[in-house]
Amino acid sequence: MSILTKIKEKQANIFNVSPITVVFLGDSVTQGCFELYKTSPTTLNTVFDYNNAFSTKFKKILNLLYPSVQINVINSGISGDNATGGLARMERDVLKYSPDLVVVGFALNDSTKGLDKIEEYKSSMKKIISKVKELDAECILLTPNMMNTYVSYRITDEKIMTIAEKCMIIQNEGVLDKYVEELRTIGKESDVKVCDVYAKWKNMSKAGIDTTELLSNYVNHPIRELHTLTATMLIDTIFEE
Repeated sequence: MSILTKIKEKQANIFNVSPITVVFLGDSVTQGCFELYKTSPTTLNTVFDYNNAFSTKFKKILNLLYPSVQINVINSGISGDNATGGLARMERDVLKYSPDLVVVGFALNDSTKGLDKIEEYKSSMKKIISKVKELDAECILLTPNMMNTYVSYRITDEKIMTIAEKCMIIQNEGVLDKYVEELRTIGKESDVKVCDVYAKWKNMSKAGIDTTELLSNYVNHPIRELHTLTATMLIDTIFEE
């Protein structure tokens, strides 16, 4: 049953229909990670800002559209995670909440393993979808934002610079493109909606926009304003016929 059908049922009968639960399963972008900073000469940490994560913004928009419907959002994003890790924690971080909708966003960290691991990525994503469908829950696949296309002069830390150099290669040599293409194919073959944020970012890049400047860490975390774009696109996706 679609998430919209369940929301409409709840709106029509708020006393006798359960609240709506949405789980977001993904990586650091899902979790709500932004700038990077050093915690020691050799270690890094990230700024966590859940209020500006796209899951929070998604909930606010839904509550605006359906003010009488309780929307419970579970953010199960974990910084550094990938599809294989997401599959391993499905029971703990997704299934136990009996969600009505699961938004799955993996590809960024998976792509850093190179094309040799793309079959593992595909297998894990398909298994995640299968587990969601067993719940009679709707599943939406979320393609990622772009990573940096050059090493920004704003990066002064050598450790962050090394990360940026690796991500730049993955982006510019089309490795992330391949993972996203597979994600779109998986969505089509599994009859699951795909919210194609990556296509939007690529179109912005083609239009002359400096997408690296739209990354809060100048590597792979979108600025807060771009989380609003993702949230809006997800709302558009759930309204698709």
